[in-house]
Amino acid sequence: MSAAPFGPQVLALDCLPEADRIGAWMRESLVRRLHRRGFVVAISGGIDSSVCAALAVRAVGPGKVFGLLMPERDSSGFSTERGLALARHLGIAHEVFDIAPALEGLGCYRQRDEAIRRVFPAYGEGWKNKIVIAGGLEGGINYFKLVVADPAGALHEARLPVREYLQIVAATNFKQRVRKTMDYFHADRLNYAVVGTPNRLEYDQGFFVKVGDGAADLKPIAHLYKTQVYAMARALGLPEAICSAVPTTDTYTLAQGQDEFYFALPYAQMDLALWAHEHDVPPATLAAALGLDAARAQRVYDDIEAKRRTARYLHAAAETMLEGVPAA
Repeated sequence: MSAAPFGPQVLALDCLPEADRIGAWMRESLVRRLHRRGFVVAISGGIDSSVCAALAVRAVGPGKVFGLLMPERDSSGFSTERGLALARHLGIAHEVFDIAPALEGLGCYRQRDEAIRRVFPAYGEGWKNKIVIAGGLEGGINYFKLVVADPAGALHEARLPVREYLQIVAATNFKQRVRKTMDYFHADRLNYAVVGTPNRLEYDQGFFVKVGDGAADLKPIAHLYKTQVYAMARALGLPEAICSAVPTTDTYTLAQGQDEFYFALPYAQMDLALWAHEHDVPPATLAAALGLDAARAQRVYDDIEAKRRTARYLHAAAETMLEGVPAA
């Protein structure tokens, strides 16, 4: 009998038994290893944090889960609306905390805008911005472009020099790090554990900020592909606005998809590519499944490996000269 054709069916998941398995692991981690009383989940209104919050409630009940919504000046209003709808749907205690004043004080917006103005001197009040990735899938190395919109809505773009790219990213990373500070304030206040929300694609490829959204006490969906997280959301009966939400970074003032900023392909294709890479599927087979040519499929594999090299630093604990002592 011939093998079944390769395609999206390889990511099929029996969601409710998997949710039960995750819940048992979360309870075991909470009580036996972390020695905490409940969970803090930062809720962005996106699919990953929503599923993590729902799994936490399924594991320990709504009375032991605290949701934290942390909008800032550049956040989409839809994110907070969806986050509040989720908190009400799950019946969990929650708080909305605007982190914009903290970011202002730290120089997040000022440092970002200074770097942008070195590329576009006219950039100022009423302008919007985002960063997009380019180059890798065309056979070259990855590089980044800065895209800005003037107050009239006209778009302008330019290749970002390394200095300006690093400053813009460093400044915007304040957002994830300030949010994590608030996560741990509430975790310490309540004697709760912090739930991290990366899916498998983000965890594997380093799509998180070190000591920012990469910091957590447990990460319950790090083994699930984003396609599976969407399926889990529907199986858990989450609101339709969340189940159908398009993944965004919600970091820059212009709308920005995750594949624009970081991944080689949109998430459904990228999930399949990562699964194929991990299961030694030939590039030609992946190409046929995704409607690409074999050379482009190979470049996707190469990009996965390149991002894994980046992710090693993001996952790594601090270097020390101690032996036999757990990393901190």
